[in-house]
Amino acid sequence: MWDDLRLVEQFGGHLDDGKEEKMRDLLIRSLLKIRVKKGGVHYLKLNRAQKEYSANCSKRNIVLKARQVGITTYIAARFFIQTITRPGTLTVQVAHTEESAQAIFNIVHRFWENLPNSRVRRGALIKSRSNIRQIVFPRLDSEYRVETADDNAGRGMTIHNLHCSEVSRWPRGAEDTLASLRAAVVPEGEIVLESTPNGAAGLFYEEWQKALESGYTRHFFPWWFEGSYKEDVSKKPLGELTDEEKDLIGRHGLTPEQIAWRRTRWRILRGQAAQEFSEDQVSCFLASGECVFDLEAIEKAAALAPAATETEDNGRLLIWLPPQEKNRYIIGVDAAGGGADGDYACAQAIDRGTGLQCAEWRGHFPPYELARKVVTLGKRFGNALVAVERNNHGYGVLAHLKDLGYDNLYVKDGQEGWLTSVATRPAMIEMLGATLIEEPSLFHSPRLLGELKTFVRHTDGHGAAAEGAHDDCVMAMAIALAVRDAAAGKVSGRRVGMGSVELG
Repeated sequence: MWDDLRLVEQFGGHLDDGKEEKMRDLLIRSLLKIRVKKGGVHYLKLNRAQKEYSANCSKRNIVLKARQVGITTYIAARFFIQTITRPGTLTVQVAHTEESAQAIFNIVHRFWENLPNSRVRRGALIKSRSNIRQIVFPRLDSEYRVETADDNAGRGMTIHNLHCSEVSRWPRGAEDTLASLRAAVVPEGEIVLESTPNGAAGLFYEEWQKALESGYTRHFFPWWFEGSYKEDVSKKPLGELTDEEKDLIGRHGLTPEQIAWRRTRWRILRGQAAQEFSEDQVSCFLASGECVFDLEAIEKAAALAPAATETEDNGRLLIWLPPQEKNRYIIGVDAAGGGADGDYACAQAIDRGTGLQCAEWRGHFPPYELARKVVTLGKRFGNALVAVERNNHGYGVLAHLKDLGYDNLYVKDGQEGWLTSVATRPAMIEMLGATLIEEPSLFHSPRLLGELKTFVRHTDGHGAAAEGAHDDCVMAMAIALAVRDAAAGKVSGRRVGMGSVELG
């Protein structure tokens, strides 16, 4: 039947059919073969990560993963089936190096050359070209390409399936390359951005942080999703477990064999283990430079943090604790210019009594739009005291807040707004760091925790975001906590000369 082009095409419109198993995955495991780690070629049997991706993916996806959990292979299989069953399809996979691009192309070509009926390769799926990592199916008018992430990737194409592999390791100019590729994808096309982590800054890190805002579905696959990551413990028992190991067993059901494997990898890789074999979505991003904040405290906060109970404004607004009538609140605001490629603006709402993070609103907001959102948030949280950093764009936000009639503004020395200066900034950061260590359960936002990891000490000694990272969530939280503490005239347990303070 594969020799009949119409029979090949008939599957294209039904790939998403099926309840227990999608038609696409049935075709994958019935038709496509891969080279397995133990040697030999076998039909692709979906593992845990591949099944979960298949069940939860959308048209726009971003994948954060540990090494070698099978996602690149599954995306190649998924897109290969879509290419050969939907005439007129162009699929493009983009790798970070020539070597990786060739490895991906070898996977795809192996799919074709091992199809169960050889007649298909001489009939509907005959190819007119298979060189420079390109397969063309002339009878289908379909094409499969594997390229590298250079400035010409995607130029002049109309792409239906796009897979960007190891984005965190793309070379210089990655932002322009990704923008060009995205622009080439048709509106109904499928996009996958995938990578292991590589530092808490750069293109992939930014894409992961803003995924909800940009409409991408997040997928996270830790190392224990790969079934082969285990070691025999029959001859060498584990002995006493560490608290960290007990926590992993309790939360994720890891076996002694998996814990043994983990011990070996962590002993060999040391500080790089958390990056190469991810265990959570925060600690896997390693910041270059000396982190100003305590990394163990950040990881503890991440482990304790609950999921947001409410998500609004395309993920820009996250709420963990809705306002309580009897409580009072403070909102710290870090303003920005509002350009899509510039800094973010952020508003952090905390409980005035406990310091608990209640809500976070973060996005590329110009001053007037930010002011409107702050008014909305302030009224929602019982006419909260709003403290806007009055440096730079903050003056405009304060002016708009007054025009909008919001009257509960933080005032210091007769001036509205919070001034971050060479005198106040170190104390603010110090107090935030001390609070994090003493009460990590106060902080809930993954965006904030991610920024805390990338807030490093630079060569001149001052603390700021690492190159390519942001600190808007950090500064907004530091302002909120400093204003909360200002009633007692203390920051980080020390009295500081900040002048008189009026609290609403």
